[in-house]
Amino acid sequence: MVRRLDVVGQGGVRLAAWEFGEPPKEERSARPAVLMLHGLLGRASHWADTARWLSADHRAVALDQRGHGRSEKPVGGPFDREAFVADAEAAVVQLGLGPVALIGHAMGALTAWQLAARRPDLVSSVVICDMRAAALGTRSQREWRAWFDSWPLPFATLADARRWFGEEDPTLDRPRPARGDFFAEVMTERADGWRPGFSRRQMLAAREGWVRDAHWDELALVECPALVIRGLGGELGRAEAQEMVRVLPRGRYADIPDAGHLVHLERPDEWREIVGAFLRETVTV
Repeated sequence: MVRRLDVVGQGGVRLAAWEFGEPPKEERSARPAVLMLHGLLGRASHWADTARWLSADHRAVALDQRGHGRSEKPVGGPFDREAFVADAEAAVVQLGLGPVALIGHAMGALTAWQLAARRPDLVSSVVICDMRAAALGTRSQREWRAWFDSWPLPFATLADARRWFGEEDPTLDRPRPARGDFFAEVMTERADGWRPGFSRRQMLAAREGWVRDAHWDELALVECPALVIRGLGGELGRAEAQEMVRVLPRGRYADIPDAGHLVHLERPDEWREIVGAFLRETVTV
């Protein structure tokens, strides 16, 4: 079972959170809570498999971040780091989740560790999945704009979108079905075909909030246990990941072979084994 929970984020932005599982009401508040934060372009439903197995022992909640999923997409923003972190903080406080374990992927991982640095009283542990602490620079934004421009919109069918994103990278020697499924999940049917359910302009605005800056100082302020996990074919390199672990006061490292950026979707069994063990050791009831 999945139920929607409403959250009011920074500036009154309406956010949709989703709680998986339905333990008895008297038991729900006693369970350790986990809040899952998706990456850029994603949505809370990408955490469905993770949330279902977590819900056996945890209060498992996933948040559609501003501009994504069923949450509000404010025309004028803001989409800076302050807004995303404040929204996550609002979700923890308003839903009574703290002290909470945060699981973040990519942009969501950055939000998770920034919240842990800001509000250590609210966070019991952090999972940082395939997010870099180093600055990416202005070139990265140009590359993303060009990539957005290359999308052959609208897609005639959802299968066309799944196929294009799953096979789009010509440098790969095999399709990436998890990537195709990821993008099919965020498409919306319009009168002329299938288009993304988010504004690409807003997504670029959200990236501006982190690609030009490094985030090592904030990592050093994360007091709780933190797991840095990466796919060996992902965007976070091994050397940088290990440096992140060194900077984190209570950092740990794990990697998953045969996984790319979408670690939790590409290798769900290995993901569950590693993250599950980490949470069993670190969550606070």
